[in-house]
Amino acid sequence: MKLYCYLFCIFLFASQKTLVAQYHFSGYVDTQHWSGDIYLSLIEDYRKLSGVYPEQIIQKTTSDSLGYFSFSGDNLPSENRMYRIHMENCSEDEKDAIHFNGFCPDSKEILFIANNHDSLTLPFSFDKEMFCKIVSNNQKSDAFIKVDSIIHEMRFAFASYRSETNRKLNVKKWFSTLQQYVQNQDEPLTELYIYAFLSDKANNLYAYYLEDLNTNPYYDQLLQRLQTKYPNNIYTNRYKAELASDKFLINSGENTPKNYWLWALFIVLISSIAINILQFSQARARNKIAKDLSKNLTQQEQKVLNFILEDKTNKEIASSMFVSISTIKTHINNLYKKLNVRSREEVKSLYINK
Repeated sequence: MKLYCYLFCIFLFASQKTLVAQYHFSGYVDTQHWSGDIYLSLIEDYRKLSGVYPEQIIQKTTSDSLGYFSFSGDNLPSENRMYRIHMENCSEDEKDAIHFNGFCPDSKEILFIANNHDSLTLPFSFDKEMFCKIVSNNQKSDAFIKVDSIIHEMRFAFASYRSETNRKLNVKKWFSTLQQYVQNQDEPLTELYIYAFLSDKANNLYAYYLEDLNTNPYYDQLLQRLQTKYPNNIYTNRYKAELASDKFLINSGENTPKNYWLWALFIVLISSIAINILQFSQARARNKIAKDLSKNLTQQEQKVLNFILEDKTNKEIASSMFVSISTIKTHINNLYKKLNVRSREEVKSLYINK
């Protein structure tokens, strides 16, 4: 009877602990070389996978004298998400200055996939390295570590022969290898991890990614997998937007002729000719109107018109015609009415290029 009570108590205690803390991430750090706080981050922006970003941090802890630390709780999403555990040796005074762009030269981190129900441990590796191994009940948790090993092999292959020919021969093979591997994992977040690496504009492979995107249906299929498994998720929405942007970039590049400067010069030339023709036509039309209106002018008004076109002032016109200034003003007012204008500038505009 006592045995049953003992087992029941153990079960009750375990059940209560499970209800209180559904996830449990723990591990060990090398206390000889690393000290300070240890951070757990939830990564919602897959363009910020590696680095130190305060807005991503959701928990902070410290290790004990043996280097053991743990995170636990019941506040994580129930679906798989990308997480990072990291620590750095930067002092509090240095952090703001050093981490302003997310980069920390003296930090150690590990990326993994997890959810609110996972138990995960980070033991030392066989060579006593920390953050190199993941043991978890979630089979997807260590997917990033496996992908990193393939990327390491790819980099070694490219470094062996640095020629452009070697790069072109190998890039298609490695793109296919990486995409096929992550697709077989049946976890679109792992595929996003590869996508973030291949499509990084700072990466030497970016040009090859654009070529691959133009011919490979894989990227559209990945979008479908994300929309199926993570509908309306920030990962999915960002990937959809980036995919559309990159496709637009490719299409606009294809539609732009290589001798674009010749086309630009041709367009400018045609535009200039068209403007000149339009201005000439407008001038001819104005001249015709002015000629027709001039038929209604008296001899004195015609003389005043000629003086105005010569930029003579009222005083100069009156002196030349031996009449008073008031008489000239009367002629000008009559002239304006017959030509349907209101100023000397409008009179002159009627007779440009006449």
